[in-house]
Amino acid sequence: MSGPSFATRTEVVPVLDLRGGVVVRARAGDRERYAPIVTPLSPGPAPADVARGLLAAWPARRLYVADLDAIMDGTPPDLGSLRAIAAACPGVELWVDAGFATEDGVAAFLETGLGRPVLGSESQADAALVRRLGPAAVLSLDSRDGAPLGALELHEDASSWPPEVIVMTLSRVGSGAGPDLAGLAALKARAKRTAFYAAGGLRGPEDLPALEQAGAAGVLVASAIHDGRLRA
Repeated sequence: MSGPSFATRTEVVPVLDLRGGVVVRARAGDRERYAPIVTPLSPGPAPADVARGLLAAWPARRLYVADLDAIMDGTPPDLGSLRAIAAACPGVELWVDAGFATEDGVAAFLETGLGRPVLGSESQADAALVRRLGPAAVLSLDSRDGAPLGALELHEDASSWPPEVIVMTLSRVGSGAGPDLAGLAALKARAKRTAFYAAGGLRGPEDLPALEQAGAAGVLVASAIHDGRLRA
């Protein structure tokens, strides 16, 4: 970051979106149109190369990985890509959303030791799995254009939330439109002890203090790092 005016405790979590075994570029949550990423941080879209490039631009203690084939089509997690990322980034924790919706699926993933499962609300039929797993998983409260996705109970009942929750505003992902500060602040007011991670719309370091003020413990970022708007 480029000066004391941007001092913040907000954690930056770099993001990789996987599809077809490569990293793709997110644009306003329109997943069908995501194309293999072209970025100055990597010689190509191979997951391990992009992960190394992201961490070189912004050293972080965790990465968020969305397996879009698993989320959209119900395919098994892309363990090959996840293993490549883990090998390229030793000591970095992976938060992985692979459309997990069953206890068996989560258990099988945990056995791989490749990271913590993210339970996206868009993939959940009810809140039971989220409640049973508790702090073993991260919850992602997914929405698009202001409409909550998945089981409404997950959005409405804060008692079902684990200690760490992602606020995923899909229509802002890759848009540079700015984060949803009002929505984040409203959630924080309902669950003051929950660590919320904003996702979608970050423009640059100027947004980090506002996110912290709104109650964010961290923010998930891809485009602003690839485009050079956010650098450590």
